[in-house]
Amino acid sequence: MPELASLTIQQMSQKIASGELKPSDLMEAHVARIDEIESCVRAWAHYDPNIALMSARLADTRPIDHPLYGIPFGVKDIIDAVVYPTEHGTPIHQGNQSRRDAACVALLKEAGSIVLGKAVTTELAHFHPGKTRNPHALTRTPGGSSSGSAAAVAAGMVPFALGTQTTGSVLRPASYCGVYGFKPSFGDVNRSGVFECVSSFDTVGWFTRCVDDVEIVRQALVRLPSKPLEAKELGQLRIGLFRGSNWESAESTTQKAIEQAASTLARSGAKVTDVATPDWFLDLAEHHRRVAGFEFARAISFERVEHPNLLSRKLVDGRCEDGLQLSYTDYIAAQEALARARLEFAELMQDCDVLLTPSAPGEAWEGQSATGDPVFNKAWTALHVPAISIPAFKGPSGLPVGLQLVGRFRRDRELLETASIAAAALDVSTAASAKL
Repeated sequence: MPELASLTIQQMSQKIASGELKPSDLMEAHVARIDEIESCVRAWAHYDPNIALMSARLADTRPIDHPLYGIPFGVKDIIDAVVYPTEHGTPIHQGNQSRRDAACVALLKEAGSIVLGKAVTTELAHFHPGKTRNPHALTRTPGGSSSGSAAAVAAGMVPFALGTQTTGSVLRPASYCGVYGFKPSFGDVNRSGVFECVSSFDTVGWFTRCVDDVEIVRQALVRLPSKPLEAKELGQLRIGLFRGSNWESAESTTQKAIEQAASTLARSGAKVTDVATPDWFLDLAEHHRRVAGFEFARAISFERVEHPNLLSRKLVDGRCEDGLQLSYTDYIAAQEALARARLEFAELMQDCDVLLTPSAPGEAWEGQSATGDPVFNKAWTALHVPAISIPAFKGPSGLPVGLQLVGRFRRDRELLETASIAAAALDVSTAASAKL
């Protein structure tokens, strides 16, 4: 049974549809994998094998009507799922039990998918780490804030898992853990039942082992008809190599890998051009900081006012204090600047289908005291555009490093079709599970 836990959603779905596999067989394989390695990886905040197996056995008796039918999934612990508490990575909310599923969870369950457990988040989906370890190197961070979700998929404990992104909380963990991580266009996936951090940026994303699986999940979450990604020729693609103003933040090995990927895609037939950094891009990080700080400090007013001693100093003295000091005038100015930047970005993308850029500066950071630098993610979050991290490279220590593709607003399917072709050309169509 262990090999079942390394299959893609597509492969699992085909086996269930053919009768070769039952949902309970699949769940048993993942429960066995969790039993084997969870004590090392620590990906789960709440998990009960009896609940998971009972749900899967019930699914054995029902008709199959969706590619996600019978497929287990993980849920970041800031997203409500009625069978488990939602504790938001803080003792303030210990035992907090929702009476309804978040919309994203309900939509996946409507498609027949089964909640396996709640995955660890950092404190209030911010920067203070949880207990999760990187399954590729247990002494290193898995990234954050969707730490447990990325690690669980990377370790073969679940075929896909929900996360959220307000700065870089899907794309960076995907890079560090060597899986596919997708942040859709802002607003595409309903956020009802998801803890609010920064309403201007919060986005539900997810982790999988291949691009086709990303699209299967997206269709369920947006409630679209099931339809495979269309195969395109590389010659049809227009890819912009975007070094950006933060290029020097990338390690030299990451810079070289990104440039080599661009060369490989060009040799394979894609039209690859260098895209210069526009002036308006230089201020995006500052605009993001101002909006995020202002909204976050107010969103967690209950926790900040009623339970300050249960919050980390990193959170209280960092983004909270920053946001409380910012004037309303400056907040509005940042919002207006971002609105203009989104129009500028749409103009920039007239000559490109996607931008190619790093997902993270390099390999996962050593130690557990921090979750890494989102320097290559926050601009796309602020611009509301879709982005995907592809597990394309290995760093100097042999650990994963992601390649990021960025698309146009509301053109998520086009981005995923391009990502599928690019991944095939780079020979990384399926993420490899961590060898623990």
